[in-house]
Amino acid sequence: MLKVGIVGLPNVGKSSLFNALTAAGAPSENYPFCTVDPNVGTVEVPDPRLEKIHALTGSKTIVPTVMQFVDIAGLVKGASEGEGLGNQFLANIREVDAIAHVLRCFDDPDITHVLGDVDPVRDREIVETELALSDLDMVERRLDRVGKKAKSGEKEAIKEQAVLQKVHAALSDGRPVRQLEFDAEERKVLKSFQLLTAKPVLYVANVAEDDLPEGDNEWVRALRTSVEVDAAGDVVVICSSIESELAELEPDEKAEFLADMGLAEPGLDRLIHAAYHLLGLLTFFTTGENESRAWTARRGSTAPEAAGVIHSDFQRGFIRAETIAFDTYTEVGSWKDARDRGLLRSEGKEYVVQDADIMLFRFNV
Repeated sequence: MLKVGIVGLPNVGKSSLFNALTAAGAPSENYPFCTVDPNVGTVEVPDPRLEKIHALTGSKTIVPTVMQFVDIAGLVKGASEGEGLGNQFLANIREVDAIAHVLRCFDDPDITHVLGDVDPVRDREIVETELALSDLDMVERRLDRVGKKAKSGEKEAIKEQAVLQKVHAALSDGRPVRQLEFDAEERKVLKSFQLLTAKPVLYVANVAEDDLPEGDNEWVRALRTSVEVDAAGDVVVICSSIESELAELEPDEKAEFLADMGLAEPGLDRLIHAAYHLLGLLTFFTTGENESRAWTARRGSTAPEAAGVIHSDFQRGFIRAETIAFDTYTEVGSWKDARDRGLLRSEGKEYVVQDADIMLFRFNV
């Protein structure tokens, strides 16, 4: 299951966003460190294509793919040294696949900003510095441990030391690890470190309701500029208070509310889709009498690798994949008609799965 860690300073809307995402009821009172333990919630990935497939197939059940979000307490300057219970919380997001960095881009006299005024560019720098310092501390400790083994000529230790030295130089120079290039062997070594600055980042600009639907204000513009200069990632604009309201509504009411606001879709849907894009993911589908289901795979995955997402036996005994594109399937209307009309493709081990492929795997173990 894919995991996204939500980080940010206190009182920027992190927990409100998490609550809206997961309806988990994490505390979101107006004071720092109200979230003392990490909150974990599983969220269905919205995909109207799955609903369409389900309707055409007439499956008994529908199973969307999911993502997991991990919300930690607000970080502050000095978190990497334990300020504000810092490292206790930083450890909770080392295992996530990506980071959603929530930044406050609204002013409200009733909600205290921990630093006194609104400045998302400054806030971003503070949090990212703390993540880098936490990584640097871990790398230095690991270098101390691996140094003796490397001196004795141990090959694996020599490899690890070389990667650690490369990472240490970048962090000491103020560069996040995700900006470095690594070969396949180096990436294997790097993965075991679970470095925070090696993870891709999505910036979430939390704006006031009055800034919707455009989602544009001076703070968002400044944030976008700073992110573009650093080539750091994408910016998604949401209003956590609006998302909290939407989370409480029935589907019909939600559609009406969005229309009244001039919004095409909830901000949370945009956030989830942006996370998919950030991580280089795609969705493929399986469908039949019992269920229609969405699955997540990395872009560039071969048919056997996609089969392995379902079960390791599918990959191990892979023979072929009967495949049809979503658009073609919806035009034809059924798997039987697609087969009768010769529209099903028989794909082998070298086939690279495309987003929205509908697949039936043939295997023998």
